[in-house]
Amino acid sequence: MTALADHPISRRWPAAHPDRIQLYAFPTPNGVKASIMLEETGLPYEAHKITLSDKDVKSPEFLSLNPNNKIPAIIDPNGPDGAPLELFESGAILLYLGEKAGMLLGETATERHKITQWLMFQMGGVGPMLGQLGFFWKFAGKDVKDPLPRTRYVNEARRLLSVVEGALDGRDWIAGPYSVADIALCPWLNALEFYGARDVVGWDDHPNCVAYVKRFYERPAVQHGVNIPARD
Repeated sequence: MTALADHPISRRWPAAHPDRIQLYAFPTPNGVKASIMLEETGLPYEAHKITLSDKDVKSPEFLSLNPNNKIPAIIDPNGPDGAPLELFESGAILLYLGEKAGMLLGETATERHKITQWLMFQMGGVGPMLGQLGFFWKFAGKDVKDPLPRTRYVNEARRLLSVVEGALDGRDWIAGPYSVADIALCPWLNALEFYGARDVVGWDDHPNCVAYVKRFYERPAVQHGVNIPARD
């Protein structure tokens, strides 16, 4: 990788603190995973707002960092093996930052694998399914006359909530200790409110989930991280 100052993304989003981790994100459920994790770990970073508009995420500068044109992405100028590291995909970023900080990945190998299991559950299930629910419930898909897509994603959201509800019986956090799995999962559960879909999926019928999300958003690092980078 070239030096940060010479990286194409720096032409549009120059770094004021090039010695820090550079975060390129927007406060969506995926975007705040990275900012919350950075706040939780205390790793020094600098945030750059990348809106979801094509002029940002499909710009040559951003595509030079993430060819998949999705936020978040990071550049760590002090990466492993003494070299800078570019990274996209929110789950990969969580794992990397956890390893770099030595925290939120569990204390034992067993805990680490359980945490990874629930992280993959969010990445492969909760995120994609709730994202589609949002599209068909609040955004452009709501105008589709065929009820099948909405029905499918409402039912899948209910199923996934029941999985989380059961897993939280007798515990505060999804994998035992507070971890990257919670940082991945809670912003997506909270997105149901933004989508206006809590009632249709029976949110209040899942008291463990309700308490879980409330507990998560009471954390000081979460309260800071959810607004980074600021929308305005």
